Amino acid sequence: MATAKTYFHDHFVLFLLTMNTFLAFFAAIVVFLRLSSSHGNSYIVQYRASLGVSAFKTGSVTTIISFAILALLLLAIDLVLSYKTYSISRHLAVMVLSMGLVLTVLDIIVSNALLVLH
Repeated sequence: MATAKTYFHDHFVLFLLTMNTFLAFFAAIVVFLRLSSSHGNSYIVQYRASLGVSAFKTGSVTTIISFAILALLLLAIDLVLSYKTYSISRHLAVMVLSMGLVLTVLDIIVSNALLVLH
């Protein structure tokens, strides 16, 4: 329990956890708000520059929803990994949370770019 007490009293770790939580829920909300029935069932889910004219690949709504699920899954994995590694090294736990923050921002950027293309 000493690890839990020091982990949740570390201000920088709490700041990173708050930022990860905010961005994960923001990513999920943005994806669900951008989905609308006017687009039908086909969304652009891939861009392959090497294919030329047929560079855009379409997919279903579940492929786009997977971006929201990814953001929430990243939050859970970051929390568990950073909590487990905090007893080994505080710097390692901060690095795990920072990388999770970067991945969540990339998730937001990619999902927004694909939803704008439609």
